[in-house]
Amino acid sequence: MHICFIEDTQLRGGTQIWVSEAVRNFLAAGHEVTVLTGAGGFNAADAAETAARVVSYDVDDVTAQDARHQAIWTGALEGTDVAVCTVHPPRNGFHCSVYAAKCIADAGLDTVLEPKTGTIVPEYLAEFYAPPYDIRSHVISITAFTRRYLIDTYGIPADRVSLIYQGTDIATFTPDSDRAAEARRRYPLPDGAFPVLGSVGSFEERKGQTVLLEALVRAIPSLPDVHLVLVGDGPDEPLLRGHVAELGLADHVTFFPFTSEPAHVFEVIDILTLPSTHKEGLPNVLLEALAMGVPVVSSRLAGTPEAVVDGGTGFLVEPGDVGGLADAIVRLGVDEGLRRRMGDEGARLMRQDFDKQRQFGAFLRHFAEFRASC
Repeated sequence: MHICFIEDTQLRGGTQIWVSEAVRNFLAAGHEVTVLTGAGGFNAADAAETAARVVSYDVDDVTAQDARHQAIWTGALEGTDVAVCTVHPPRNGFHCSVYAAKCIADAGLDTVLEPKTGTIVPEYLAEFYAPPYDIRSHVISITAFTRRYLIDTYGIPADRVSLIYQGTDIATFTPDSDRAAEARRRYPLPDGAFPVLGSVGSFEERKGQTVLLEALVRAIPSLPDVHLVLVGDGPDEPLLRGHVAELGLADHVTFFPFTSEPAHVFEVIDILTLPSTHKEGLPNVLLEALAMGVPVVSSRLAGTPEAVVDGGTGFLVEPGDVGGLADAIVRLGVDEGLRRRMGDEGARLMRQDFDKQRQFGAFLRHFAEFRASC
């Protein structure tokens, strides 16, 4: 097969890292791969290091949807069997999956369009998932929650929406003593820091790091040596650093830069926190931490309960609930047996249902089966 990935973003987040891994996996399996993405972004640079064909465009100029850009997109899509398009926010009347559908329809291409999503944004339009063109298309949802929402809210027929979990790399995200020693060098922490909380991801409002900092203040009386490592980058970093100072948390918080090797982070933390306030699907960081046997405290959003089983592999709290987040952190922090049981259960669940290598195979089988049924 010839598979095209459409990533209309320059970000470097969990979805883009998954695309990077899928590109390499599908190439290794003997398939052709094209990556159609914004120039200068993570996926453009990353795919250029592989045997994939990379077609890039200006993310601002493409919103004109003119003949030049249609030729770029049509040229990238021509000859491909399947185009997997991550559903991203619209920009100035432009939406990537709708535009891809238009290019396929206008050129009469045989390409099957597969919008892919795990995040529910209520203001998104149904056409982002089911473009209004006479082409073959099918939606891939990476969470059961999202699949049900697309069917119930947008009225997309159930047989037009498939659930395929992205999974995580079990082989990589398994505790390793040598890596743990290196991790302690990469992530130096104050003597006696315990429990060590981790927050891994982009520094932006929706990720809820400000909520986490406020919860940390409430947790300190019960956990006087608690320490939070904030790993990532993003537009809110100055705001977060200022918030740490305002709350008097300088001795309890350490910032570290974005890493492409998060397993090292999970070697040094005791609890992963994901206090997002909105716009989540089933974040890779949750699956990775659970695979490493690290229990999770997460907001109850979208697909997170499909991996963070409340009271089983971690605790779920309502988005923005500072008190609930603090209570869950304290409960895990003071109970070593609970942390161990939840960690073991999380690792078991990941091995059973979320092995990424099996899931890459599930994507390829889906592509082949859907094309054959058309």
